[in-house]
Amino acid sequence: MYQVVIVEDDPMVAMLNRRYTEKDPRFQVCRECPDGRAALEYLRSHPADLVILDMYMPQMDGLDVLRQLRAAGVSTDVIMITAASDTATVEAAMRLGVVDYLVKPFEYDRFCQALDAFDRRRQAIRAQSVNQQQLDELLHRGPAAAAPAEEKPEDKPLPKGLQPKTLEAICACLQANPQGLTCEQLAMKTGFSAVTARHYVHYLVECGRADSRVDYSTGGRPSVIYTLHG
Repeated sequence: MYQVVIVEDDPMVAMLNRRYTEKDPRFQVCRECPDGRAALEYLRSHPADLVILDMYMPQMDGLDVLRQLRAAGVSTDVIMITAASDTATVEAAMRLGVVDYLVKPFEYDRFCQALDAFDRRRQAIRAQSVNQQQLDELLHRGPAAAAPAEEKPEDKPLPKGLQPKTLEAICACLQANPQGLTCEQLAMKTGFSAVTARHYVHYLVECGRADSRVDYSTGGRPSVIYTLHG
């Protein structure tokens, strides 16, 4: 199991990052650090596989944390999560060895892609050798991340436990609410349970028929909004 350190000064965002990370059984959050200094102190004496690092924090920003980690010989992989999208910041982070860069607000499936890409790189590093196709997929996120072009998502059989009529009702409700709905709102409008709604929207996101985005505007716990394509 990969050990993950989250470096984030916003407790709500840190909680969300932990929840997203630990949905994947390959990953376990071993530490949450509220600022860069706490992260440096911990990582200098505790090994970790992956750091999920915010850019804007008090006293020390994410780039400063990265510079000091590398100077101290800490080579832990880093996924940067931030609102900063200017090219200068992105280039600086890449030069310091981040393995992925997610711009807030990011979607849950994009976060999952970052974890999957990290795992593929680790698996490749553990192997004694890799071929050119494997290198291309690791370095450029090529064919491994793409679905076969000839097979449309809607042509695939539904996973076990999902019913066509329920899926049709969920899609119809999302289509009637193009601004997007949370699972709780979707459950209220369709009469299904929130757990049922969540199963179906996760399926729609996974097969590319819907998008998810994180809404931080509520002032309280962040919520995930789902919208249907087309």
